[in-house]
Amino acid sequence: MSKHVAKLGIFIALAMIFSYIEVLIPFSFGIPGVKLGIANIVVVTGLYILKPQEVFVISVLRILLMGFLFGNMLTLVYSLAGGILSFVVMLVFKKITLFSIIGVSAAGGVFHNFGQILMAAFILHNEKIMYYFPVLLVAGVITGILIGFLSDNIIKALKHYN
Repeated sequence: MSKHVAKLGIFIALAMIFSYIEVLIPFSFGIPGVKLGIANIVVVTGLYILKPQEVFVISVLRILLMGFLFGNMLTLVYSLAGGILSFVVMLVFKKITLFSIIGVSAAGGVFHNFGQILMAAFILHNEKIMYYFPVLLVAGVITGILIGFLSDNIIKALKHYN
């Protein structure tokens, strides 16, 4: 039991470290709001080696802790909306089994952005912000593929060492 708790603590710590790296070194693509989302390596990898409820807790805790440490209430709300929607969609895509880990991650990237833009439209009372979604769609697919590729290689390496 304590070994499992330690493993979950490591996952939370890794997710926070990756988030902090993005805070310190913002990867700018010249497009407002687009980030690599490298903390999602932990979430995507976790979906394949942990229980779904554990991954959900890891994801939400990471968002809350990073929001309180480095964000504000608005960024916290946007991040939670994107993170929760992304998690649910990735879980569904994984259970369908038609999608590889890369496809699951790409769906997560897209729906993370979609959740955030939906929340922005709701908070701002302005649906015109949805015109920005095609840009975020492309960004979500690209970053999701990258995160999925990295997660797939991490899982293969973990299997090799177990």
